[in-house]
Amino acid sequence: MQKIKTIGLITYHFPHLKTEQIIENLLPRYKNLKIYALPFKYRKEREVFFNHRPDQTIAVAPEVIAKKHNLDYVICENDLDIDNSCDIYLVLGAGILSKECVENKKIINAHPGIIPASRGLDSFKWAIYENKPLGVSLHYIDKEVDAGDIISVIPTEIYETDSLETLSRRHYENEVKMLSNFDYYLQNPINNFKNIKIGEAKMRMKIEIEVKMARIFDEYIEQFSL
Repeated sequence: MQKIKTIGLITYHFPHLKTEQIIENLLPRYKNLKIYALPFKYRKEREVFFNHRPDQTIAVAPEVIAKKHNLDYVICENDLDIDNSCDIYLVLGAGILSKECVENKKIINAHPGIIPASRGLDSFKWAIYENKPLGVSLHYIDKEVDAGDIISVIPTEIYETDSLETLSRRHYENEVKMLSNFDYYLQNPINNFKNIKIGEAKMRMKIEIEVKMARIFDEYIEQFSL
């Protein structure tokens, strides 16, 4: 693998937990980090039956972290302001990047589902509802949704005593771990799901389907904890 000199971190110009966690994990190994901060768009709060991710807004703003550690911090009006000056880019928090942004860049994302079986939004919930294995995919981004070249896929460990809370926490931690250690997985690719069936890209799970998902959770655990 070519030596990585500069890592671009694509995130929001707003406090973001995953961003804080991954920067803290990268700093012991890399000082050449450049943060690209995109506008944070407020969305109407959705009613959900179960929050499968921690509140991402309870965090230190990336601008504050950048100032403390003397990191380059670029406030972007849109993703076209992300230049090509970095060897590799990590998506820490962003919406769908434009085709123009993605071109001529090596951009890595950690998707909380096993690609290509689990694509789109709420992959944790859809995997349980559709009785699919649970894991995180480290992959390059291209113009299609969750369809770029896969680097590694790591299953999320499932225990027979898991609850929705414990399993979703471990699944989120798996996502943070994979993106924080992208360099290891580039050199040591792992994927035991190469022949998995392709699934369609999903939208947010409606609350009535969430309720059904929760009802079959015990059956899911019984099957996949073996």
